[in-house]
Order: sequence, then C-alpha cells, then structure tokens
Amino acid sequence: MHEPLRLFWGTVLLRPYVFAFLAAYIVAGWRHVGWKKTLAYIPVGYTLAWISEFSSIHWGFPYGDYFYIQSTAQRELWVFGVPFMDSLSYVFLSYCSYSLAVFLMTPLAHRSGNLIVLETSRIRRSWQTLILGAFFFVLLDVVIDPVALLGERWFLGKIYGYRYDGFYFGIPMSNFAGWFLVGAVLTASLQALDRISLLDSKLPNRLSWMRLLGPALYFSVLIFNIVVTFSIGEMLLGLVDLLLLSALLVPMIFFTIHKNSSLSGEALDGYLLQHSPRAGDSLN
Repeated sequence: MHEPLRLFWGTVLLRPYVFAFLAAYIVAGWRHVGWKKTLAYIPVGYTLAWISEFSSIHWGFPYGDYFYIQSTAQRELWVFGVPFMDSLSYVFLSYCSYSLAVFLMTPLAHRSGNLIVLETSRIRRSWQTLILGAFFFVLLDVVIDPVALLGERWFLGKIYGYRYDGFYFGIPMSNFAGWFLVGAVLTASLQALDRISLLDSKLPNRLSWMRLLGPALYFSVLIFNIVVTFSIGEMLLGLVDLLLLSALLVPMIFFTIHKNSSLSGEALDGYLLQHSPRAGDSLN
C-alpha cells in the first residue's frame, strides 16, 4: 500500500501541470454541470482513456501501433504499462473540448455586465455537440502529440514512441482517427452523466462570466503546449500550431459576437422565461 502512495505522490511532484489543469477542470465543471457530475466523470473518463491506451499498446487500436517507455516507472505511478497522469489528462482534455462545443452551440446575451449563457439540456446532449466536442478533442492532440513525442527535450521525458514515423511531425494519421473515436466516446459519457438525475446538484448563478472557465481551460492547454514547442526550438511546429490556433480562434470570436448581437431583448426575455427552472427545464 505504501508503494502506490509513494508513486502517486511522485506523480504529483513530477507532473504538477497535470494536476493544475485537473484542478481547473474541477472548478470549471462545478460551475458548469455541478460538483457531483464533475467528480463522477473523473473515474469514468480515466477508465475509458486507460482502456483505449492499454488496447493500443497491445493491439494497435484505436491510436495505432505505439509503445510506452517506462523510464519514470520508479518515480511516478504507472497502471499496467500506462502512465497514470496520461490517462488522467483525458478527463480535463475531453471536458474542456465538450465545454467549448456546448458554449459555441449555446445562445448568448450580455446584460448589465453579466454574461447570460442560455444553455439547455437539449444542447448539452445533442449529436451536434458530440461531434463538435470530438473534433475539438482531436485538435488538442494535433498540438499536444508532436511536442509530447519530443518529451526528452523538456520536462515530460521520453515516455512513448511510434514504431513507424507518421506523416505529421512523426505522428501517424491513425492516432488522430483514434482520438476522434475516443473523443466521441468520452463526450457521449459526459452526455450520459448529464442525463442521470441523481447526479444533479444546485448550480451557481448562471448569470456569470465563470461559464467561460471551460473554454478558457481549452485554450490554456493549447497555449501551454505551444509555449513548450517554441521553448525547445521547434519553430516550424510552433508556427503551424499558431496558424491552427488562429484558424480556430478567429471564427469562434466572430461567431460568438454574432450570437450575442442577433438575440433581441424580447427573444431573450422569452427564452429565459421558457427555460427557467420553474418552467420545468432544469439547467443542471
């Protein structure tokens, strides 16, 4: 019992950025879907992610033929050949992708200094949100995986590799296909948790800028990896990442402004009345 605890503490010390992002997820999730669903998703998301990684390193599905190098096995926690921190990262990566998808699908308004996010259960559980969330999940990996593959040049360390070099900075296309599939499964699991009434909890006031925490976490992860990319001297990869970030961010900004400006005051009042808790549509 002492050894797993020692290795877990070693993981915290070796990977503080993972736990910082996880803490941000807990706060963002609490403000968005409530603390019960936020905490419940940690074991659910971790288990699904671990299964996908365990399957890939043994049978090449869904990410392709890759392997882990247990160079830090004596310093941090590994679970049957998979680093604990890696599967744990899927929890906040999938949530912030889902949160960004929901945010972009949701009508917005701005009144008296408050951001009003007119989110409903129908939006959170829609197939459009599922596909968009999986797409954003893949975009994260497009930035993360190439620099992670160079982990020996920064504090991640050399912990994995592909048996055959891929087309995109050493990453095979099968990896991105696998991330889309797993992203869809993880998003579907978030949507399934949203349907469980026993996990409903009282949410903070929805008239709050705190709803931006999930999307902010998404872009924080992207920026963190882009900064690491430039810091190790990978200029071409960094420039490609910046181009990807711009191509993502600019349409999002204009689309968000359009959603805000196109909603009339009368429509806003009617929407709030129709989707208030008293009207029977729970926003939990």
